[in-house]
Amino acid sequence: MPALANCCGAGEFHNATGSICKTQLNLGKSRFVGNNVDVYYPPGKRARLSESEPEATDRSSIEILPDECLFEILRRLPGVKERCVSSCVSRRWLSVLTMIRLSEFSACNDVDMVPSDDDEDGCRVRCLEGKKATDMTLSAIAVGRRISNCDGLVKLSIRGSSMVSDFGVSAIARSCPSLRSLSLWNVLRVGDKGLSEVAKECRLLEKLDLCHCPSVSSLGLIAIARYCPNLTTLHIESCPKIGNEALQAVGQCCPKLASTSVKDCPLIGDHGISSLVSSASPTLSKVNIHGLGITDFSLAVIGHYGKSISSLMLSNLPNVTERGFWVMGNAQGLCKLMSLGITSCKGITDLSFGALGKCGIALKHVFLRKCCFVSDNGLVEFSKAIGSLETLQLEECNRVTQSGICGVLSSSGANLKSLSLLRCTGMKDLTLGSMDLSPCNSLRSLTVCNCPGFGNVGLTILGKLSPQLQNLDLGGLYGTTDAGLLPIIENNRAGLVSVNLSGCFNLTDEVVYYLAKFHGETLEVLNLEGCRRITDSSLSAIAESCLFLKDLDMSKCGITDSGVAALSRAEKRLNLQVLSVSGCSEVSNKSLVPLKKLGRTLLGLNIRGCNSITNRIIQLLKESLWRCDILS
Repeated sequence: MPALANCCGAGEFHNATGSICKTQLNLGKSRFVGNNVDVYYPPGKRARLSESEPEATDRSSIEILPDECLFEILRRLPGVKERCVSSCVSRRWLSVLTMIRLSEFSACNDVDMVPSDDDEDGCRVRCLEGKKATDMTLSAIAVGRRISNCDGLVKLSIRGSSMVSDFGVSAIARSCPSLRSLSLWNVLRVGDKGLSEVAKECRLLEKLDLCHCPSVSSLGLIAIARYCPNLTTLHIESCPKIGNEALQAVGQCCPKLASTSVKDCPLIGDHGISSLVSSASPTLSKVNIHGLGITDFSLAVIGHYGKSISSLMLSNLPNVTERGFWVMGNAQGLCKLMSLGITSCKGITDLSFGALGKCGIALKHVFLRKCCFVSDNGLVEFSKAIGSLETLQLEECNRVTQSGICGVLSSSGANLKSLSLLRCTGMKDLTLGSMDLSPCNSLRSLTVCNCPGFGNVGLTILGKLSPQLQNLDLGGLYGTTDAGLLPIIENNRAGLVSVNLSGCFNLTDEVVYYLAKFHGETLEVLNLEGCRRITDSSLSAIAESCLFLKDLDMSKCGITDSGVAALSRAEKRLNLQVLSVSGCSEVSNKSLVPLKKLGRTLLGLNIRGCNSITNRIIQLLKESLWRCDILS
């Protein structure tokens, strides 16, 4: 090939006998003349040919050369600027340039390849979505990287594209050896060939995220495992061709693997999960398994070998039974486990959940969702075994009642800081009689949302058991009245900071009055959305006492212009940053001046659904409160 084309650096291409052409290659509107000098030539008009004279064919054109020859010519261009200009000639030239590795370019004149100062930020991170993600776009990025920095991209994310194939991914791989993070979501045409090219060229790869990639099989992931020993994070979701052998290779060849997530991959079973966990046990700290056909065997391996696992998430495992969770807990190998999440696993019962309390003394955060076989007995037994529990969240655990919650609060000692109950239909008001319950003085955050059976009695008991609350969320408890909430307000000793009462439409101004009276010096966030019996009196109480309030939501309440005016009269003392009066039909154009006064500190204002405020007034507000983000 050197006999055919040889770059002498003087702007000429030579063959064995002499010059073929004088660097005046037809590159569109620019040509090379002399030593790296670009001269602009406007496109000339084509000569009109007579019907009898066929258009002459330029047999000396470089376009008649095959790709192999063009490859050798383009890789000998004297500098990166010339290569970039050449990539604009045609798609063919661009395609050939993307097939040239950085190591294959002649280093005759690359002194102008200077890394830019901002490459470590946005210039080396690209995210392409939908129609913007094509092979040509990736090819252009690959060629462009050679101008600003020879190492290219560090992070690449491609989402929702049917126009990206192995060709585009391979182009990036050949141009970006420093690539450390690759994310492919819903990329249907990228398969093993593209992933293998990434593996061979991007040896520094640390994070790989494959989601809905039906063309990628175990071969592509095995290549990544063999050539990328620095891999620390692996996420696989809905990849039907990836099987056990791929995870086995990752476990054996990636000694730095710290986090893995495997979801909805039908070919992955016990062999893959057990091999991965047992091989990567010294470094593996985060494991997320969802929708796999694994059995009790995998959980036994996790319980025995997961000595470095600090976060474990298990969800939708239909083939795992009570015995699997029991063995995992009693194996006592999860000595560093701090966070445990279990969702939709029928194997979680009172017996197996109680056994999980033996995992170790480090467990602090527990999340259970749709575990319908866990009742009060298992919950209390678990909380007694885990003396370090700080966060407990139960969602749609319908066999747990108020009795179990009170038992957890009473037995959790001085560590439990946050308790969340979401959509637990088993919560019914109970009469606990003369039960001796100790208060949980460590509890700082309580959330009881959309539990329709939770009423005044339950709130009264929780108020007595949690006197040090700072964050209270009772969203969606439409059966709650003033009588249930007042004990929590009055018995609190720490001072409430954030209160969410949205959807509690039976509450009245009395609750807000006492809330402002007892906690006005600490309250920062108050949400009363949908409390239709809350009126202007509440705004007057807030204006008088809640001097540190930053976020106030009065959407769909019974307030009027008078209430907004009362709030604005305290604008010199208030530091309100976010105000929402959305859906308040009695707030009208008369509130223009009060809202302008409040705008001194406002950063966000929501007046959507305030039909009494005209468009002209809204425009005036936007012009006056130019610092404020107004939703109308």
